[in-house]
Parts: sequence; C-alpha cells; structure tokens
Amino acid sequence: GLKLGTRSLCSLYGTLLSASTSCFSYFIFPQMFGCAALAQVKTSRGSKGQYLSANMAFSVGVMCAMYCCRGISGAHMNPAVSLSCCVLGRLAWSKLLPYCLAQVIGAFLAAGLVFLMYHDAIMSYSGGVLTVYGPNETASIFATYPVEFLSLGSSFLDQVVGTGMVLLCFLPLDDQQNSPAPPDLVPPLAATVLLGVSMSMSYNCGGGINPARDFGPRLFTFMAGWGSDVFTCYNYWFWVPIAAPMLGAVIGSYIYLIFIQWHLPDPDTDTCANALNILPKLEEVETITQNGTEHKF
Repeated sequence: GLKLGTRSLCSLYGTLLSASTSCFSYFIFPQMFGCAALAQVKTSRGSKGQYLSANMAFSVGVMCAMYCCRGISGAHMNPAVSLSCCVLGRLAWSKLLPYCLAQVIGAFLAAGLVFLMYHDAIMSYSGGVLTVYGPNETASIFATYPVEFLSLGSSFLDQVVGTGMVLLCFLPLDDQQNSPAPPDLVPPLAATVLLGVSMSMSYNCGGGINPARDFGPRLFTFMAGWGSDVFTCYNYWFWVPIAAPMLGAVIGSYIYLIFIQWHLPDPDTDTCANALNILPKLEEVETITQNGTEHKF
C-alpha cells in the first residue's frame, strides 16, 4: 500500500511538473514572441514589421521552447498535438487534461504580459476603444478571427487542414522507422514546418491551428475590456479554432499512420534480415592456401 501510494505521488508530481513546464514554455516563448510581434506590426500600422514578422516570431518561439523544455515535458505547447500523441500512444491519457490546461494558462498569461507591454500603443492605435470590429480593432493581436466573407464550413475546413498538415509533417521528424532527423535539428525543423503552414494557410482564419494559442488570449481579452464580442462575433465563431484543430490533428496523424508508417520496415526485422543474408555467405566454402595447403572453413 505504501509503495503504491508513493508511486501515485511520484506519478502525480511528474505530471504536474511536466504540465507546469508546458505552461512556462508556452508563456515565455511562442505566445510572447507571436503576440508581441502582432502588437508591434498592428499598432505601428506596418512601419515596424509585416505579417511575416509575426509568422516568424511564432516559429522562433516554438523552436526556443522545444530546446528549453523538451527534456522535461516533451515541449507540449498545443492541445491538438497532445491529443494526437495520446491517440498514437505516445502520451498517457491521464496527462492530456493537465497539459491542455497548462497550455491555456500559459497563453493567457503571455497575452496579459503583452497587453501590459503594448498598452499605450494599443490605446493610441484604437483611440482608447477596445473593439473586435472595424479598421482600428485590436482583438486580433491576441486571438484569431476569420475574414468577413468566410463561411463557417470553410473556416472549419481551413483549421482542420492546417493542423493536419502540421502533424503530417511533425510525425516523421522523430519516427525511428522512417528517416528521423537528428534530435538537435528537430526544433528548427518543426519551426520551419510551422512557418510554412502559417505563411500559406493563415489568410482565412489567422492561422490558429492551436486551441490554447487562441482560447487563452481570447479569454484574456474578454476580461481585459474587449467584452463578450470576442466570443459572440461572427456568429459565435470562437469554437472553430478550438474544435477544428483537435479533429485535424487526429486526422493528420492517422493519415501518416495509415499511408506512411504502416508501410515502413521494422528496424528489428531489417536487422534480422541482414543477418540472415550474411549467414549464407559466411557458410560458403572458402579456400585459403597456407604454406601450399588448402584449408576449407
């Protein structure tokens, strides 16, 4: 009984430590870098950067977070990716909820710090009116919103495809059955994948592809003065960047599993096959002449 209790406490401690690391990594790096870049670009009216600046900032933040925290929590920063890892058996289901909560809290705190840093700039840009709509809206600094002409179905598909592509590109990076990247190169390669997706699939919905990245800051803007519009705008659109990425991640993972991983050779099988191919050659009769005498082995 004592051993079981100790193991349970150790397991709980490990889960909380990993979750807190996820919170820290998402607070310090991707969300801080990305939201700060968006604030700088928008409030300067494009004179201090472009939309590409924000894409690059988010990507660099992900890379830094992976280098910093992957040894403790695996650098989980996206609930959709964490769900995918659970589905694939790479992460215990008991860790999914703590990880997701930690990621949302980290994004919320990062949005708060960015708001404090750029408070004066945001107020100057918006004329002191914090809105979701209009030419001087500032809500999109923190959360994602669709373009006005986009239908609900198209926006949902956009997020499913974008997140699916992320997982489809992430999974081979450390798949030992495939041709995995060297461990130290995984973070920059993952950042490059995110940069490619955000540069090509972010016009429709702002390139959320991460429920924590969207919901945490959206919740902050609701509390910080933007009001309920952050949830009710565009016919209660807020649920799309939460639900669609979760579905897209699972679909992308299964696409990789079914069409790629199941067709890869098993490393252990390959080793045995190579050994079997070598054995007949070793058993072949070799003729060696030593001192004029033939010896067969």
